[in-house]
Amino acid sequence: MKASSMRRLAMIGIVFTGSSFAAFAQDMQAGSVTGLPVPRYVSLKTDRVNLREGPSKEHRTRWVYQRAGLPVEVTAEFETWRRVRDADGTEGWVLHSLLSGRRTALVAPWSRNKDEVFPMRSAAAEDANVVARLQSGVVTSVAACVNAWCRVSVGNITGFIRQERLWGVYPNEKVD
Repeated sequence: MKASSMRRLAMIGIVFTGSSFAAFAQDMQAGSVTGLPVPRYVSLKTDRVNLREGPSKEHRTRWVYQRAGLPVEVTAEFETWRRVRDADGTEGWVLHSLLSGRRTALVAPWSRNKDEVFPMRSAAAEDANVVARLQSGVVTSVAACVNAWCRVSVGNITGFIRQERLWGVYPNEKVD
């Protein structure tokens, strides 16, 4: 990967460890508009975001997101539009001004058991005290991820959760 691409990745807090970088770099390209990595995770800026069939306001609205902070994955860029995919796999186009670079993640949105809870711990260790129990689908703010753990917050509660339990960060991605 070029040094300029590495600098762009560092600017938005994406760093990889081990072989994960090589695997991710194969799939990642610089966005044709921003030069930022594609794919990449971002979040919804407001609580009303139209997901459109194509990259213009003339295209039909497929869905209206009503959850500010929801993480989505940018998969393509075209002028002022970004093609995004949500945790359910739904894809469409969103106006770039409705997206934020703030990193958020969903707790285990794939969980079939809605009663299942996931521990948020006081430290990045399985034996650390549990500070909260998070249900599937909870949106967390991601402060950092390293060594398979992410420091996240929900409201005024901050703690650590296993990276594999989050949708909104890539496996082995280091977030600063």
